[in-house]
Amino acid sequence: MATIQSVLGPISTDQLGVTLTHEHVLCASAGIQQVFPEYVNRPQVIEDGVAALATAKAEGLGAFVDLTPMDLGRDIRLLEEVSRRSGVHLIACTGIWRDIPRVFWGESPDTVARLFIREIEEGIEGTGIRAGIIKVANDQEGVTPEGEIILRAAARAQKATGVPISTHSWAPGRVGEQQVRIFREEGVDLDRVCIGHSNDTTDTDYLLGLLRQGVWVGLDRNPGGTMPGTPDWEGRTVTTKKLMDAGYTHRIMVSHDAPITILIAPPEQRALRKERNPDGISFIFRRVIPRLKELGATEADIHRLFVENPRRYFEGGE
Repeated sequence: MATIQSVLGPISTDQLGVTLTHEHVLCASAGIQQVFPEYVNRPQVIEDGVAALATAKAEGLGAFVDLTPMDLGRDIRLLEEVSRRSGVHLIACTGIWRDIPRVFWGESPDTVARLFIREIEEGIEGTGIRAGIIKVANDQEGVTPEGEIILRAAARAQKATGVPISTHSWAPGRVGEQQVRIFREEGVDLDRVCIGHSNDTTDTDYLLGLLRQGVWVGLDRNPGGTMPGTPDWEGRTVTTKKLMDAGYTHRIMVSHDAPITILIAPPEQRALRKERNPDGISFIFRRVIPRLKELGATEADIHRLFVENPRRYFEGGE
C-alpha cells in the first residue's frame, strides 16, 4: 500500500476506509482569523467539527479529505485537533481556491508550484503537517488567465511530488473540459486528477466524455440544490447510477462538499443549507447510499465507491 499524509502524520492507504473525498471543516477567508479573530468562534468550530465527524465515524466514516486551501481560510492546527479528537483521518490540501491572491496573477506557474511543493514535502505554515492533495478551482467564469497560472502550477507540483489533484469546477458550463485540456498540455497523468462538482449537471454525455479521457469524476455536491439550475440530490443520485450502469463505477467518487461551518455564505443561505440537509456530513450514509441501493447498487458497488476508489486515487495507477 502507498503512504498518504494525514494531519496526524503518514498513514497507509489501506487505513483510509470509507472516505469522503471533497469536504470542509471550516470555510472562511484567508487571514480572517489572524486579523479579526473575534469574527470566527474557533472553539465552537472545533466542537462542531469533532461532533460531526464523530457521528459520521459511528456510521462508518474512516477518512475525510479537507479541500480547504489558504484562500478558503485553511486552519491547519484546527484540522489537527478535530482529527485527533474525532478519530477520523483528515487529509489537508495545498493549492488555491477561487480567491486567487493578487500577487499570483502575474506570477510564473513554476514559482507558485514551488510553494505547493514545499507544503507537500516540508509542511504547512511551519507546523510540519504536510498536504496530501492539491486543490484548484475554476467556476462559472471558466479558466481565467490567473486561474490558468494556478492550474499549471498545480500540474507541475503534482508531477514533482506524485500527490493527486482535485478540482472545483462548474459542470453546467463544462469547465472540467477546460481543466483537462490544461492538465494534458502540462503532461499530467490524468489518473491523478479528479474533476470535482461534476454532479452539478445531469448531462451524462459531458460526464462520460470526461471519464473517457481518463480522469476521475467527483460527484461531490450532495445534497446540493442550493444553486439555481443545478439538480436536487435525487437527480444527482440518479446521475451517479447512470454512470455506474455505463461501466464507470470504478472511476467515480461520491462526497458532499458540505462544510461543517461555512462563513463565506450569507446567513440566509446557511439556513437554507441546514434546512435542506439536517444530516450534514452523514447525509450520504443516511440518504444517498440507501437510494443507490434502491436503484440497484450492490454492497460491492458501495464498497468500491467509498473505499476502493479513494484508495486507488491516492495510490495512483489502475
